Amino acid sequence: MPSLDDLRKRITSVKSTQKITKAMKMVAAAKLRKAQENAEKGRPYSEKMNNVILNLSKSITDKENAPKLLVGTGEEKVHLCIVLTADRGLCGGFNTNIIKKAKSYFEKIISENKTLKIITVGSKGYDQLKRQYKSYIVENISFKESKNINYFDADKVGKIIIEKFEKNEFDVCAIFYNKFKNVITQIPQEQQIVPLNEDKEVSGNDNDYEFEPDEDEILSNLLPKNISTQIFKAMLENSASEQGSRMTAMDNATRNAGELVDRLTIEYNRSRQAAITKELIEIISGAESL
Repeated sequence: MPSLDDLRKRITSVKSTQKITKAMKMVAAAKLRKAQENAEKGRPYSEKMNNVILNLSKSITDKENAPKLLVGTGEEKVHLCIVLTADRGLCGGFNTNIIKKAKSYFEKIISENKTLKIITVGSKGYDQLKRQYKSYIVENISFKESKNINYFDADKVGKIIIEKFEKNEFDVCAIFYNKFKNVITQIPQEQQIVPLNEDKEVSGNDNDYEFEPDEDEILSNLLPKNISTQIFKAMLENSASEQGSRMTAMDNATRNAGELVDRLTIEYNRSRQAAITKELIEIISGAESL
């Protein structure tokens, strides 16, 4: 049984931890508002760009000479997976859910005897994947030094993807991230960006457009930008999801710490009461013996 001094120290320690988790919850809540706003603003732009490209692709008659970023290489032998996670922990199951989604995709590719290549964006994803898939990881990117999510970081990832595609290092590219729904719910996503796959969420838009100059010239400019845009959208979604998950995790941790303090306080009071009772009995017994 722990001594009174041990219980007192543990209560103080848990209370200190509770203050930290409460502060982290408040910081995450403050960051969440801005991150959620950015994620919601980014969705229409990325969806509209996808729609424009899909409409352009429908008007192309010569599919063989169409841009490879749009139609692909014609094969599906080599798959490049971009796994976007956080650089920091203490955010509940945020990183784990993305990794779980990615792993199911990895196992499918490996079981089909296809070549798998992985690029991790975020140190937490790399830390989890390197244990089992280190031989498949071709690059690890971290933006820990960046204070805010920005397009320039997303464009760096996009240029790496395009460079590898131009060198014929992969046939299909997919990104993995969490889509923000609300503070409690973040939905793991798998999105194919090379070749461009029709998004179920935006496929209902059948508007016809007239373009100038011709489709090939527009696509040659839009397709590389679209890759960076989809990466940027995923990073914005991740940012909001991370803060929402952290806020929920820290709220649960604060509540659990409070319950632990209550239990320890009861135990401390009982032990203290027992010690006082024991001392009184010893005093009374000593007095009676005189």
